[in-house]
Amino acid sequence: MTKQRIVLTGGGTAGHVTANIALLPGLREEGYEVYYIGSYQGIEKTLMAEQGVPYTGIATGKLRRYFDIKNFSDPFRVIKGYFEAKKALKSIRPSIVFSKGGFVAVPVVYAAHSLHIPVVTHESDMTPGLANRLCLKYAEKICCNFPETLEKLPKDKAVLTGDPIRAMLLSGDRAEGLRMNGFDGTKPVLMIIGGSLGSVAINQAVRASLPEILKTFDVIHVAGKGHLDETLEGTPGYKQYEYIGDGLQHLYAAADLLISRAGANVICEILALKKPNILIPLPLDASRGDQILNAQSFEKQGFSVVLDQHEIEKEPEKLLESIRTTYENRGKYIKAMEEAQEESGADQVLRVIDSVVKGKEKI
Repeated sequence: MTKQRIVLTGGGTAGHVTANIALLPGLREEGYEVYYIGSYQGIEKTLMAEQGVPYTGIATGKLRRYFDIKNFSDPFRVIKGYFEAKKALKSIRPSIVFSKGGFVAVPVVYAAHSLHIPVVTHESDMTPGLANRLCLKYAEKICCNFPETLEKLPKDKAVLTGDPIRAMLLSGDRAEGLRMNGFDGTKPVLMIIGGSLGSVAINQAVRASLPEILKTFDVIHVAGKGHLDETLEGTPGYKQYEYIGDGLQHLYAAADLLISRAGANVICEILALKKPNILIPLPLDASRGDQILNAQSFEKQGFSVVLDQHEIEKEPEKLLESIRTTYENRGKYIKAMEEAQEESGADQVLRVIDSVVKGKEKI
């Protein structure tokens, strides 16, 4: 029996790739041959190489809402990427394309449509991003995380699945996480995640209060590529990383409190892990506001404390105060997350993919 083939796509940040990684075990168990189409040198290329997935790079152009000189050249890169994706899809001959979004995915989805290959997309945020909006009419089904998102999507296509969570994140070992960082376990652990690209604002606020923080906590700081502070290397109780792949589950297991951006993938991981957390979403002047909506939803449900980035830039001590009070009240956040009983959306997404491949009309 010939195996079904699936092409995964999505990229730009790790958040657009981790959900695809979460699907890999299930896809392979169901007998799919998995391929990936992404940008030439994006983070998705590295992450897929680690997973042993055959990879094809294409030209990509960023979709910007602001003036940039590249706005004049990038449309030509997207067109080039479309033809490169079409060539790759003709060679692979997949049964379906699954898109996690990001500007990388647009030419792949358009190419799949032109070849009559069905497409399933996944929207992590409460409101669809520009790349996903451009792909909506070409998708057979659109998976999403939030009930509120269903109202913003075509009724005949939208399916509430939740976010695929990497199973390995749920199997971390606290003792191993402490060992990795040289901590002895006598202090609670504060973990900071600024996203795969890092956050200068969060990094600066944390480091401004680091001497005070270290009086109470050991600190794991995932600062983002190029954002390590060499002057802090060797500081007792402080361990910094540019990015963490292998071993992330152990760091999560060691953490007693998390500070994070509010990208949908990472906050769904935090919810699945039931970790008390402080969310600092990207502000409106640096985003379309999706992280603010994500954070507000989690705050409303009692899962998170939300801080305004501009406030902590002006007054870093507000972050320190929030760390103290959130940790003191950690029990109520854990209880709220436990009552939510959220699970990984991987099985639900796989069911949607399988249904589309088999040509079923009902999900």
